[in-house]
Amino acid sequence: MQLTQKEMTLLKDLKGQEQLCIDKYTKHATAAKDSQLSTLFTKLAGVEQHHLQMLTQIEGGSVPSPVSASGSSQNFTATYNAQNSEDKKNDQYLCSDLLTTEKHASSLYDTCIFEFKDPQLRTVLNSIQAEEQRHGEEIYKYMQTNSMYS
Repeated sequence: MQLTQKEMTLLKDLKGQEQLCIDKYTKHATAAKDSQLSTLFTKLAGVEQHHLQMLTQIEGGSVPSPVSASGSSQNFTATYNAQNSEDKKNDQYLCSDLLTTEKHASSLYDTCIFEFKDPQLRTVLNSIQAEEQRHGEEIYKYMQTNSMYS
């Protein structure tokens, strides 16, 4: 498959965004005080790594299979009760940072979906975007469970 110069440039941007997500999730998993949150971040880092591999396949001229829709999200139990806990503030910051990162990633995919000419590639990019949105939803659910989102 021959990609246009614009598509190649967009892939470079997407790959950079995915690498940023991997790096942030990995670092934030280490910095998280709550083990549930650390586990979530570690899981999402692995999914972002898969996205990066898919983008590399596209860059190499292949069309990977779209990401299958997985509706199962993690259920969280409240960890924090105290409003002024330093650990809670730390984890809230990490969640806010990654939720913002996921919003940006989803927006970038949205733009790229319109810019790619091949319908199969648009389907693959759309499936990754949907997964990015699910990541944001999982972070939101964690934050909501722990009274971190207002």
